[in-house]
Amino acid sequence: MVQRNAPIGVFDSGHGGISVLRELVRRMPCEDFLYFGDSANAPYGPRTTESVQELTMAAAQRLLDAGCKALVVACNTATAAAIDLLRQRYDQIPVVGIEPALKPAVLENDHPHVLVMATEMTLREEKFHRQMESYRDRAEIYRLPAPGIVESVEQGRVDGPELEAYLRDILRPYETVPITAVVLGCTHFPFVRGAIERCMGHPVTIYDGGPGTARETRRRLERADLLTDRTTPGRVELTNSRPEAVALSRRLLEL
Repeated sequence: MVQRNAPIGVFDSGHGGISVLRELVRRMPCEDFLYFGDSANAPYGPRTTESVQELTMAAAQRLLDAGCKALVVACNTATAAAIDLLRQRYDQIPVVGIEPALKPAVLENDHPHVLVMATEMTLREEKFHRQMESYRDRAEIYRLPAPGIVESVEQGRVDGPELEAYLRDILRPYETVPITAVVLGCTHFPFVRGAIERCMGHPVTIYDGGPGTARETRRRLERADLLTDRTTPGRVELTNSRPEAVALSRRLLEL
């Protein structure tokens, strides 16, 4: 039987999901959280769909074996590949995924030029293509794979000349495009938000799916009557398939 004071499980392919964990803690400070990052197998973006599904299902089982009352897939790639499988297998608990915040980027602007930065898998999955097609008449949408950001964050580099050189290189084709909004379609990307803003060369509105995922998680827990009844700050436990990577997760959580 699911207990309301059990922890919420949060999963990512590495450190990126820490950006979502921060939003979850901000919105539900009295909840306990158990975070698992799979840095030993990161990045997920270049992997096959089948490989990502296998890794995601194993991570989910690990968190549920630890007694988690809900699962947050804080990874766009894992959500795109495996969220339907997770919801079928674990239909007794809330399972919340994350997806690129394309909807607000389109609807909050008048026929915007939207740049979606994400991993290769997120951009090629059918779910994203359906979402993009639904807004094709209301916006110009551009897709930009940016795997180097994942690698940079996994190494603890969230700023600096090497990262900026990479960003300027991949953004160069859009220098003459009137980009008005940038969607961060990977949970690693909010950690380099400042660098992205600088390298765009002109003001843009940045959209991140983390806050929406935190709001949806709270709604789902409330609907299931699983919100904690504690009134004191909860505990956050960080774990990783590379134990030595936990120190970086802790540093990113405190940024």
